[in-house]
Amino acid sequence: MPAESTSANLDPAIAGRLKRDEHGLFPAVAQQYDTGEVLMLGWMNDEALHRTLTTGRCTYWSRSRQEYWVKGDTSGHQQWVKSVALDCDGDTVLVKVDQVGAACHSGDRTCFDADVLPAEVGSPGAAKSA
Repeated sequence: MPAESTSANLDPAIAGRLKRDEHGLFPAVAQQYDTGEVLMLGWMNDEALHRTLTTGRCTYWSRSRQEYWVKGDTSGHQQWVKSVALDCDGDTVLVKVDQVGAACHSGDRTCFDADVLPAEVGSPGAAKSA
């Protein structure tokens, strides 16, 4: 099934609010529900979102394999859905999950553990003048 296929299974009221890329995809951010830790970013289409909403498990669309995958089916590192929210623009989904094991395919807890970039740390009221 190509990624750009839409699903007749997804609630039309939800489907009508989604903004998709040219392949029918939109980003889905997975966040640990109780700590707020950002775990990973995956891609969904209408059918992947429908499966996520109705099964309690995160389903994504693999752009490289061109197939659906349920997080944890092969690794055992499952994501159990706690809530799903659409952002204000309708172009990103936030899935709050209970992550079992590592979220990253590399074995790290999150996909954002390994490559922290150097950045100037700011704080309110401390704006630099140009």
